Amino acid sequence: MSPRLLLADPASAADALTFAGRAARFTTEGVRLQASGGVLAMTAAPLAPRGIGDATPTVLAMRTLAADPELVCDLVVEASVLSAVLDEPNALSLPETALSPAWAGIAPPRSGWEPRESLDAALLAAKAQGGIARVADEVPTDAGEDAVRAVRAHVWGVPDAELGGLPLGAAFAALSMGFISGGESAHVLASGAWTRVSLRRGHVLVRGPVASGLGPVRRTGGR
Repeated sequence: MSPRLLLADPASAADALTFAGRAARFTTEGVRLQASGGVLAMTAAPLAPRGIGDATPTVLAMRTLAADPELVCDLVVEASVLSAVLDEPNALSLPETALSPAWAGIAPPRSGWEPRESLDAALLAAKAQGGIARVADEVPTDAGEDAVRAVRAHVWGVPDAELGGLPLGAAFAALSMGFISGGESAHVLASGAWTRVSLRRGHVLVRGPVASGLGPVRRTGGR
């Protein structure tokens, strides 16, 4: 029998598949599954640098779900191969082998988070949509992978003043992973070189040169 991931209920299992499916559209470097105490944290990297000189910021997307209280794990698996288990709606089937992407070795801090000013979710969505249009316009016809990555690094890695200095890639991750829904304010917290943007549906964590000296985020919407 293939290894299984046991969630607390069918809704949590379906949610996990949705997260994995969205992640698979933007990365081939897998989804990290960390579970203990009845909570599963799923993390993916919509944006991450590959090698020295790559200006792409490290932008992680994370969602927490209710898991089986006895489930304890920490592994990275290919997102596209997670699947439902027939006749066991609380479980997902895992692949036989795990992955070891570089981004999974860079863990955000668990404490020391200090609140910053919130951001309007509508602003995040608008910034992401504008960036997507810019990438589409700037990628040359028949461009190779290196050219596409250079354009994406240029667009998503640029700090945006309206986002308080966060790279535009933070907005891209929030939109592409389905974290933006309706009107809400995203809570922003910082700890060392990391910044976390928290919405009801999930969190975006940013680490990189452009975020390491991040100042207080300018208020663009009410809490």
